[in-house]
Amino acid sequence: MKNTITFIIPVRHQENSKDWSRLKSNLTQTIASIANQSSKDWRAVIIANEGADLPEVPAGFDIVRVNFPPNQLHDLPAGNKELFYDAFRLDKGRRVLKGMLHIPDAAYYMIVDDDDFVSSQLVDYVAANSTESGWKIRNGYVWGDGGQWLFLHNDFSNFCGTSLIIRSDLYKLPPSFEDASEDYIKTMLGSHVRIGKILQDKGYPLKPLPFAGAVYRVGHAGAHSNSPGLAKMYFFNKYYLLRPHKFLKNVLSLRKLTQAYASEFLIPTGVSHR
Repeated sequence: MKNTITFIIPVRHQENSKDWSRLKSNLTQTIASIANQSSKDWRAVIIANEGADLPEVPAGFDIVRVNFPPNQLHDLPAGNKELFYDAFRLDKGRRVLKGMLHIPDAAYYMIVDDDDFVSSQLVDYVAANSTESGWKIRNGYVWGDGGQWLFLHNDFSNFCGTSLIIRSDLYKLPPSFEDASEDYIKTMLGSHVRIGKILQDKGYPLKPLPFAGAVYRVGHAGAHSNSPGLAKMYFFNKYYLLRPHKFLKNVLSLRKLTQAYASEFLIPTGVSHR
């Protein structure tokens, strides 16, 4: 019997990590967040290179080891950004493919970045609406690592990779890893922005999830996006300080990190990593 959601967690090559101990700590929290689902009808796959030191995983998680080389363009270059994004899509996409092929009979897949958090209600909701093509998380939260505030982002699926739940057959998985083209890997598996339009054009639009389904962690040293902290990202920078109406709108989007949010997403509270 197919499990409702298989969570796919691609982990970068250890040589591409600025701080592996921090990555491991963040990944431990992501694992706990996934395992916090109110329904147990799920599985999860972590894809990491041979030799990478990973945390212990609870029941429901599998670890798939790969031998992909480090991404030589992992750090955002000053020059050609498209080369950077192309290399990122290939590196992430082939890890995702290995994970999906490990459990090819899932009902739905959700790709989760190794430092983010997901709502405990995802599996229950998807199981109750299992005829749909999938969902995009339109509203999600942004959390500054170690902070006490969440920012409600209303275009989350174009901002964070942990934002799509897609019916497995729509990926058109190849029979083997070797049968997948680079274009397929980069477009269908390595880009959370491209696949939504592709599916819509084919007549399989993703519906907005009717609740905030994930939390994007920002502002930590290992963040691949080099994201600043929450305050600098949405408040104390020249763009927003010169636009008071946008600054006020952002203030109104803040949510205190209450115990209810912490319990739903398993966001750690009370300990700052700064």
